[in-house]
Amino acid sequence: MDYLRLLFTEPSALQAIVVLSLISAIGVIFGRIRILGISLGSAFIFFVGILAGACGLRIDGQMLHYAQSFGLVLFVYALGLQVGPGFFSSMRTEGVRLLLPSIGLLAVGTLVAFGLAYGCGVSIPDMSGILCGATTNTPALGAAQQALGQLGVDANGAALGCALAYPIGVVGVIFALIILRRWFVRPSDLAGPDSEHRKNVYIASYRLTNAAIFGKTVAEVAAESHHHFVISRIWRDGKVSIPTSEKELAEGDVLMVITTPQEAEDLRRIFGQQEETDWNAENIDWNKIDSQLISQRILVTRPEINGKRLASLRLRNHYGINISRVYRSGVQLLATPDLVLQLGDRLTVVGEAADIHRVEKILGNAVKSLNEPNLVSVFIGIILGLMVGYIPLSIPGIDGVVRLGLAGGPILIGILIGTFGPRLHMITYTTQSANMMLRALGLDLYLACLGLESGPEFMATIVRPEGALWLGLGALITILPVILIGWMALRMLKLDFGSIAGLLCGSMANPMALNYVNDTIEGDNPSVAYATVYPVCMFLRVILIQVVLMWLLG
Repeated sequence: MDYLRLLFTEPSALQAIVVLSLISAIGVIFGRIRILGISLGSAFIFFVGILAGACGLRIDGQMLHYAQSFGLVLFVYALGLQVGPGFFSSMRTEGVRLLLPSIGLLAVGTLVAFGLAYGCGVSIPDMSGILCGATTNTPALGAAQQALGQLGVDANGAALGCALAYPIGVVGVIFALIILRRWFVRPSDLAGPDSEHRKNVYIASYRLTNAAIFGKTVAEVAAESHHHFVISRIWRDGKVSIPTSEKELAEGDVLMVITTPQEAEDLRRIFGQQEETDWNAENIDWNKIDSQLISQRILVTRPEINGKRLASLRLRNHYGINISRVYRSGVQLLATPDLVLQLGDRLTVVGEAADIHRVEKILGNAVKSLNEPNLVSVFIGIILGLMVGYIPLSIPGIDGVVRLGLAGGPILIGILIGTFGPRLHMITYTTQSANMMLRALGLDLYLACLGLESGPEFMATIVRPEGALWLGLGALITILPVILIGWMALRMLKLDFGSIAGLLCGSMANPMALNYVNDTIEGDNPSVAYATVYPVCMFLRVILIQVVLMWLLG
């Protein structure tokens, strides 16, 4: 059995793989255990690594550094690639209302953290780790370690501070939300499910009564109104048809219009009387609306379609069909003519069965062809991310240079490639399961290495007086800013509590708290708010922690 002892204890590439795989496996298993409805998920790998390191388990230092760096790069790049398609769309009017308190939470939390550092005599490197743990943000910890390394400062204290504060960060957000709901939330602040609030796409039908547009074509009305909409169907004299851009509108026509919630009222003034039928219910069988047309979702799988504008395909005029909605990365998009299609988009197509079948051949709809991830774009993106991360940036008032580093560069390039790659005809699509695998593998590898590196000093720190101090500071950094910003969003911005809870969880990068919110608040508002602010706050935290450390220590 001596060979087993050597396999786990003799430093080598094989030993590093075995040890990190074992730590990750144990952490994943125990991370699924729920206590009072809360689980640590992948973060439990961090604590298994700490325990292994505290028990004297070691791997080669260079192997540890390589695995930790590669895991972080893989995680943040895959994260950027996933959130990229919806990143810039979150800057719309509703998104700005959610982002303002989120950015305020970042600023207040950072000020509280480093204010407490000076007041309580905690070193800046140690406090940077406590801040990352209190906000459950491991990519920010990676960025902090990179910045401290550039400054020649020992970063081990940052990892220890993160390890101590991380559990407090997980439960602290939930505790703060409980306080907010019990003491500050009124019944009117708990908005019920609202389809107009939670969807980017809104469906309405109008009876044409505005004489000013009688006889005008669909294209003329669209050009003159400057509103974004798609006319999916027209009912005239008891018959339904798919309108082309040259279709002339007539008095009494009933139009089914796909638009956004914000523009529905403006379109009522343009077309006339709005019908009372609710077309936004989730249980509508679209194929039973009329007997002549069917509605079908078609998946874009042909590489030739990637990056093309919808109008350039001229599907409506050539095949007599209409595309009303596009589903991308879990978000509904309005099928406007200037929409750039991406591989993996799901298009809702309305028309006759034979015409839809012909369009299906053009778009692809071959699910199997998307099951093979395009690894070329992944590796090229990682290379570009590392190149960008290494670029020295000069910021006024800061001595030395700031670099985006291993965390900032790849996540920035991932967002940009996920957003603009298709316009350059890059195949950036990965299935949701493939992206989750990349993220999980990278994060698990990073956390296992981080815990193993921190383990030898963790137990000694937690029993010292500063260990209790760090735990208390982590609780303050988590709870106070969340309660303050949550109260301001309730009373000043007049947001509903569901959206506030979601944006607070997203700002703190806390999916465990979001699970609690979804179990206790009805509707999709928390999830929508979380998805809106999460990528922006994740990116800002990675940059902010580096800038603050360079400013205070440079």
